[in-house]
Amino acid sequence: MKEFSKDGKLTDEVILSIMQEEKPNQKEQFKMPKERISKYFAPGTLAQKIEDTIIKALELYRKRERQKSMER
Repeated sequence: MKEFSKDGKLTDEVILSIMQEEKPNQKEQFKMPKERISKYFAPGTLAQKIEDTIIKALELYRKRERQKSMER
């Protein structure tokens, strides 16, 4: 906003637009204690690898649940 103000371009619309932007630190995050999932991963497994594996497992779970519901 300082830059827009210096340039004389700080309008109500610009302020509203800036305030409505989703900032990186405002994204909702989900956290889980590592103790709950540690038995499923080898010690030292990188956090990104754990996240990728969990996402893949959830995708497979969702696919399986959809197939079950279609069979009924």
